[in-house]
Amino acid sequence: MNAFDGLPPLRQVLEAHGLDPRKALGQNFLLDLNLTGRIARQAMPLEGATVVEVGPGPGGLTRALLAHGAGKVVAIEKDPRCLPALEQIAHHYPGRLEVVEGDALAVDPSTLCEGPFKIVANLPYNVGTQLLLDWITGPSWPPRWTDLTLMFQKEVAERIVAGPDDDHYGRLGVLCGWRTEAEILFDVSREAFTPPPKVTSAIVRIVPRAEPLPARLPDVERVTAAAFGQRRKMLRQSLKPVGGETLLGRVRIDPTRRAETLSVAEFVALANALGA
Repeated sequence: MNAFDGLPPLRQVLEAHGLDPRKALGQNFLLDLNLTGRIARQAMPLEGATVVEVGPGPGGLTRALLAHGAGKVVAIEKDPRCLPALEQIAHHYPGRLEVVEGDALAVDPSTLCEGPFKIVANLPYNVGTQLLLDWITGPSWPPRWTDLTLMFQKEVAERIVAGPDDDHYGRLGVLCGWRTEAEILFDVSREAFTPPPKVTSAIVRIVPRAEPLPARLPDVERVTAAAFGQRRKMLRQSLKPVGGETLLGRVRIDPTRRAETLSVAEFVALANALGA
């Protein structure tokens, strides 16, 4: 029985191309086309849009993006074994799928697209956080990407959206909260994958803030690294490498507070004081 788009079912694709998920590549294939369709709908409007996808594997999410109207999908795939399956999709959707063989950590998505673009991906668990940091700490802001619809381990998703006084709040939450607005859309059961990972996943939507609070990125990174490097200690101790109580005094923050109690605005104030 054919799938909704006239292409073979994904399990048949795996068998035809001998695609067994590789742990070293962080591969957990998403084979439920109803679920990939739901993810694609979260990234709408897709009509005519350019979408960058990282780690498409056998192309389940790729197919959903194209079926839901994406004008062009640029898929970055590191595993050469997956290329024939993706070429089959490209043949089915002439001129709408470009496959780039390579490591997404070494590819700037903006070099692959002429105008604005979306990023939609079931990210490999082993590189997902680093990829997100690469995308939100770019030198120019706002970025060329208009929004991110990404799958992470649920624990990472909770860190992305966390705020003050949340156990998941840390450097990632500050950086994301400073430059973007992020929300968890829904959880994805481990049984949806082949092979099932050990943890639940979650879909996160991230939109760049047009005008984040002004600060220099290196200063924000230094302050958050120091503060959360010893997160259980008072700020006067954890921030010693960047000025400690002197720095805190400049922005009138109680030195007995701890990192997880500070708002994004307070971290930005510290960063600006450090930069000054």
